[in-house]
Amino acid sequence: MKTSITTLGVAVGLALAVAAPASAAEIKMMTGPQGGSWVPLGGQLKDMWEKAVPGLQVQALPGAGIANVRGVDEGKADVGFGNSISTVDGVHGKGAFKKPTTNICNVATLYPQYYQLVVPADSGINKISDLKGKAITTQQRGNTGEQITRQLLEVNGLTYKDLKVSFVGYSDSVNQMKDGHAVAFGLGTQVPAGAIMDLAASRPIKLLDQAASFDGMRKLNPGYTPLTIPKGSYPGQTADVKVVGYATHIFVSCKLPADEVYTMTKTLIDNTKTLASIAKAIGGQKLADLAVDIGVPFHPGAAKYYKEHGINVMSH
Repeated sequence: MKTSITTLGVAVGLALAVAAPASAAEIKMMTGPQGGSWVPLGGQLKDMWEKAVPGLQVQALPGAGIANVRGVDEGKADVGFGNSISTVDGVHGKGAFKKPTTNICNVATLYPQYYQLVVPADSGINKISDLKGKAITTQQRGNTGEQITRQLLEVNGLTYKDLKVSFVGYSDSVNQMKDGHAVAFGLGTQVPAGAIMDLAASRPIKLLDQAASFDGMRKLNPGYTPLTIPKGSYPGQTADVKVVGYATHIFVSCKLPADEVYTMTKTLIDNTKTLASIAKAIGGQKLADLAVDIGVPFHPGAAKYYKEHGINVMSH
């Protein structure tokens, strides 16, 4: 009798174990360095996703564009913020990546980033090739803005050896421009850029148009997109300026369940106005902008959401 009860108890226990819901899923999300917008954006997404997906727990971690791609691809994290051009380098095993990534699936493009090349209005510099022999500044080596500066010079027949280049932060770049130690400053960021506004407050400036360079840049990296800085974005800017752009986007491990990523995608898109409190440009994104092809295949769960809304995207 005692044996029968014991056996029955074990059987019931096993049945309950099988029937009980799985323990809360936990995913890791790599954001950005402290002081940047990716950290607070990650905090907002964490709260949204945990409310939308039953049992989900999101651990937000610091990170950076290239490190996030590596982390998710290697299985150390499940979600990451990225710069489109760096993520595309990963997909193709170029640049900082020794081999192609195989576990990176796109979810949504959050907002555009503009590569801006500013010169004094009276410098006589009207196109990129005019920079030959001149002193310029750009971001520190390894930063996205520095990478774009190098490639933009390349497609215009120049290398760093043809110029005098300072690899410094925004503040030092502005100071060199103000002091006349540099005649051009290249940076990748949102519009308007605080550093350029600072420079424009001390002297008239102009932005160099990059339209003629776009095809060449796209050949180097299909993650580049053509963008326009609207006239009036900066003091004295009387015409639209065509520039090379890229994007901040969200990607996930291709191994995450499709239904989970579907809900994460829907939740993100349903809450773009909230996310815009951190990065204003997100608020102006249409669904087609969020689903734009940046050269990174979408997760099937995200692709399902876009298809339901009339947009077909390339999925992994």
